[in-house]
Amino acid sequence: MRYSRDELMAAVSGQMPEKRWKHTLGVMETAVKLAERFGADPAKADLAAILHDVAKYWPVKDMEQVIRDNPELNQDLLNHDKQLWHSEVGALVARRDYGIEDPDILDAIRWHTSGRVGMSLLDKVVCLADYIEPGRDFPGVNNIRELAQHSLEKALIAGFDSTISFLLQQQRVIYPLTVLSRNDLIQHLIPTGGS
Repeated sequence: MRYSRDELMAAVSGQMPEKRWKHTLGVMETAVKLAERFGADPAKADLAAILHDVAKYWPVKDMEQVIRDNPELNQDLLNHDKQLWHSEVGALVARRDYGIEDPDILDAIRWHTSGRVGMSLLDKVVCLADYIEPGRDFPGVNNIRELAQHSLEKALIAGFDSTISFLLQQQRVIYPLTVLSRNDLIQHLIPTGGS
């Protein structure tokens, strides 16, 4: 890594409004607690949380250009909500600009908005921390926080349900991977041989 943790925090905080940096601090705190509770690496959770929104406030045209210029990125994202783009771009920026090479950290950044089928423990921790950090206030967040005391998977399912429900109410397109991620988590909770 080219940057110390303090240098990384200074670089990232300078790219976003103070309110979003407070959110990032909340995600960092929550991700470390979840990592400790569920057996993920707290240092990796902390680093992924610092960087999870690094590209959030980039101009949309810049994010679009990064995706178009890097064929290894998910080009299909360009057909979906721009709110999803910063996670894919953020993973690239974390590697390219900040020297993060650890694939676990890069994946946790990449998948923190949509989830993915076969989420790693670190993916789940960072995605859930983004949902439930102390500054979050939306209908059902306290239920998700309560579920997170005992099950990453049940809490994430509730988080995805909340997102999907909101998008349905707004009559907006639902990113298919979010539905697939939710279904994958549910299928892993069903006991073998169950229905």
